[in-house]
Amino acid sequence: MIYIVKYSGPFGFVKPWTAVRDSETYSQQFLTPSIVAGIERKLFPELLKNDDGEIKKIVGHRLSYKQVSQQQEQIQPRGWNKKSSGIDKGYHRPYAILVRGVIIEPVLWLTFTNKEDAKIASKQHICLCRNEDILYPSDEIIETTIEDFNSNDELFSGFELIFENTEESFLVGYNRLKNNEPMFGHLKVVGTPVKSNY
Repeated sequence: MIYIVKYSGPFGFVKPWTAVRDSETYSQQFLTPSIVAGIERKLFPELLKNDDGEIKKIVGHRLSYKQVSQQQEQIQPRGWNKKSSGIDKGYHRPYAILVRGVIIEPVLWLTFTNKEDAKIASKQHICLCRNEDILYPSDEIIETTIEDFNSNDELFSGFELIFENTEESFLVGYNRLKNNEPMFGHLKVVGTPVKSNY
């Protein structure tokens, strides 16, 4: 038996996996192990003590949304460039424009094997990545089986990265809490993750 908490938000949210320019590299539609571990640490701060980066309470997740909207953002690099000629000697920081994907009306399902963990999670908001990207929990905790969660493509549709290293897996990042050990996973798509309406 598993216990599922549904999170959703009515606004646009910066794609949590958009750490690169989408115009150069189109990011995948999934949450990485480090993002799920970060959500878990927010819900259960006691896990921060002696943190090894492993996911301990969330046993599955599923993410769907309405669309990805491309938004422009003005940035400046951290470093300074030296201008060493002419009257305008000094340092400057140039501006640049990058495109970030914003997911519209995301829905995230988190699954737990412990009902108490699900109750604790259902009373808190979460952030997909940045502090302003808030998703709110539904009042109801759904009690079902892992088989139903994996096969009910109408209710639990979405993208899920299965955190294991198999022949189908690909590199999804490095665990900074474990000497930058590589993290692998393979993508599971259930139902229609990109919805036309909810």
